[in-house]
This record gives sequence, structure tokens and C-alpha cells, in this order.
Amino acid sequence: MIPIRDTIPSRSAPVVTWALIAVNATVFLCELQFAPEQLEQFFYLFGMVPARYSHPEWARAIGFPIDDYWPFLTSMFLHGGWLHLIANMWTLWLFGKAVENRMGRMRFLLFYLLAGVAAGLTHWFTNVDSTMPAVGASGAIAGVLGAYFILYPRARIIVILPVFFLPFFFELPALIYIGFWFLSQVFGGTLSGLGPDDVGGVAWWAHVGGFLAGVVLYRLFLLPPGRAPRKYEPDEYDIEQTWAR
Repeated sequence: MIPIRDTIPSRSAPVVTWALIAVNATVFLCELQFAPEQLEQFFYLFGMVPARYSHPEWARAIGFPIDDYWPFLTSMFLHGGWLHLIANMWTLWLFGKAVENRMGRMRFLLFYLLAGVAAGLTHWFTNVDSTMPAVGASGAIAGVLGAYFILYPRARIIVILPVFFLPFFFELPALIYIGFWFLSQVFGGTLSGLGPDDVGGVAWWAHVGGFLAGVVLYRLFLLPPGRAPRKYEPDEYDIEQTWAR
């Protein structure tokens, strides 16, 4: 299922969401200028490599800078390919603007970065021996999904489901769509195991950690009552509620 749009109307320009998309796209365009060997070195230096912190002797022998924790931040601005970038940025655009509206710009930025760090820490704890760099904004975006899950559970998500090359469009409550996504991450992480050799290129537990961080921390970043926008009435984002009135 591919999400197309949600039914939460925008009240203000999502400047931070736009800026995050622009920064990620710019960094990716810079990545395209590297030769394959240079790009691999770049990912190892700025991506999240769990063994770098679990096995400092190995990290020192490889040549990693000592006591450098910037990769917990920088890794969330790197992507491994066009599809990786587009999928992440589309999801950020779709769900980020509504969450930014409830938090305000700077609060949303801090929330996004903190969720990304939480995702990186979760990836480290669940793959302590992995020597492969993990990159991507999906952990931070998972935190945005967690906040959206709590703030807008009854919002409608319009999705497309290709069946034999025919597109089928339908609506799902955000509670069901995001809940299903979260369970799929837990299921994928459980099947893959916790060993670094079984991760299979997807940081399942990083997604879980980022999502849970969003669910737990979102309230700390909401605008105070005097500055918060008016809450949407059900009939503003749920057509079924409109007809029920």
C-alpha cells in the first residue's frame, strides 16, 4: 500500500518539513558525485556503524575518529539510492506537515532530530556487532509517524494498492494504516533476528525505536495552549463524520 495523501488540511506553511526534504535531497545529489569507493568510505564515516561504538579497538584499527558521535545525526541525512530517498521524503512530506503544525517549527525540528537519534541508538543496541553502516531518515520519520498516530488517529489516509498493474484507491484511518506499518516493522525485525548478518538491509528495530520515541516524546514538543492552533473537528478530516452531522 502506497500512501497518496491524508485528509488533514494545512494551516501554515510547513517550512521545516520543506527544509528537511531540501537538505536530504541536496546531500543525496552530493553523494552522486562520488566514485563507488569514495561513497563507501563516506557512508562508513558518516553512517551509523554499531561496531564503531561497541568495539572501540576495531574502530581504532580501521581508522575511525575516536569519540565521534556525530554519525547519530549525520546518518539520518544519507540515503542509499533514489528509491530510498524518494520513499522517505514522500512519507516525511505526507505526515510531517500536520505534526509540524501542532509543534511549531523549531520544536518540530528538535523532535525530528531526537527521534532520529533514538532510532540510531536502538539500531546500535540491537546490532552491537554490525560493521555495516546504516543510513537513512526513516528512523526520524518513524518518530513523526508515532506522533501522527497519537495526534490524528481518525485522519483518513488515501492509499493506492496495485493489483495486477491496476491501481485501487481507498481510504484507511491513520490508526489502522500506521498501526499496520508499525506491526510490520516489529514482525520484520523479529524475523530478521538481532544479529548483524541477518538485518537484510532494513533497520527494522531502528524504525521501531524511532516510532516509540515519537509516541512517548511528542507531548513534550507540542505548542503551549495559548499558541497551539485550534484542534480540527472530526468533520474537517473525516468525510463520514461530515455526513453524520
